[in-house]
Amino acid sequence: MILILGGTGEARQLAEVLSARGVRVVSSLAGRVARPKLPVGEVRVGGFGGPDGLAAYLRENRIEAVVDATHPFAERIGANAAKAAKVTQTPLLRLARPGWQAGPRDVWHWADDLADAARQLPDLGKRVFLTSGRQGLPAFAHLDDLWFLIRCVDPPEPPLPRHHELLLARGPYEVAAERELLGRVDVLVTKDSGGPQTSAKLTAARELGKPVLVIRRPPRPATETAETVPDAVEWVLHR
Repeated sequence: MILILGGTGEARQLAEVLSARGVRVVSSLAGRVARPKLPVGEVRVGGFGGPDGLAAYLRENRIEAVVDATHPFAERIGANAAKAAKVTQTPLLRLARPGWQAGPRDVWHWADDLADAARQLPDLGKRVFLTSGRQGLPAFAHLDDLWFLIRCVDPPEPPLPRHHELLLARGPYEVAAERELLGRVDVLVTKDSGGPQTSAKLTAARELGKPVLVIRRPPRPATETAETVPDAVEWVLHR
């Protein structure tokens, strides 16, 4: 049996293709989204209890290989997967879509993390389109002089920026709609998630000449890596 970590689009595609090939898979979701899109096959929701708990799960369920297809910013589970795979000698593959690349007309500024993004924001504009996820919102809560249009999938918990408007939505998004939203703000804040699911906002920002503050991906443990689902399928089948 193959364990697929993550609820990303790539994780769902991988589960579907492997199941169609007759490979038994179990997909593990963190449970942070209220109504997640469920993949084909067996699904478990919730944490494992750290690397030791994940290692125990691998042994007890006779997992033959693990594919870490979590979000590029899910660094904790990535680290836990690397430790558990090493302890149990289970083959591990990181399925990581490439990050976004700025083009000649893009006006991008890079931040090392959420705190760095919050430090840079006041110099980039007073009205902010914040799309970095609900869990990182406290990093911006102290910026009382700025106004935020906050978009996330599920309602966030406080603390939140004092001056804000909340928009609950799930991608994919259209360029025209993103252009309309960006017309209300001075700057866009996003994580370097990569992929087409939420890239329309970058196209709209380019067209409008709006600056984009991009938060770099956190480092991940060194492991075998695939950038596409077909490459991950081949890796699994050859195991």
